[in-house]
Amino acid sequence: MADKEKPLLIKRYASRRLYNTETSDYVTLEDIAGFIRKGREVQIVDLKSGDDLTRQYLLQIIAEHESRGENVLPVNVLNDLVRSYMLPGGGMMPQFLQSSFEMLRENQAKMMKNMSAINPMVNLPGFEALKAQQEAFMKAMTSGWSGSTGPQPDQEEETSGEDLAEIKKQLAELQSKLSKLK
Repeated sequence: MADKEKPLLIKRYASRRLYNTETSDYVTLEDIAGFIRKGREVQIVDLKSGDDLTRQYLLQIIAEHESRGENVLPVNVLNDLVRSYMLPGGGMMPQFLQSSFEMLRENQAKMMKNMSAINPMVNLPGFEALKAQQEAFMKAMTSGWSGSTGPQPDQEEETSGEDLAEIKKQLAELQSKLSKLK
């Protein structure tokens, strides 16, 4: 199994500091969130007891993002999650969420593959910029979700204001051509 397929092992010391076993340095919750955004699975264990603390820390990452105004989950979804904890056996919510996210990742991958497939649109001016915008949109929609396959943060910067102006210009030209065909 390749290193990137194995979860990144993070050990929590008694001092509550988090230690990345691959790079032999200490990490923060934000660092861990960054690993996850890049598509890396993580496992966080207590050094002394060996207890798996991954779930606890992932929930803490989500809570910190929510407290900074980065609303990932709508209030009605949060309410449903709380309600699911009140049901005997936890209800169907965990399985539903897992299936939904798996389906989202599969559909995202198919959509990106279809956009990349050879088709007449590839030759249209501005197609690459449009594709970059779509990738940025998918990244924004899946930001922070485990297994996200969206573009990395440095790719997002490629779409600048100039690119947007060029895309608008090209779209206007295409609309004009389409109007003439009618």
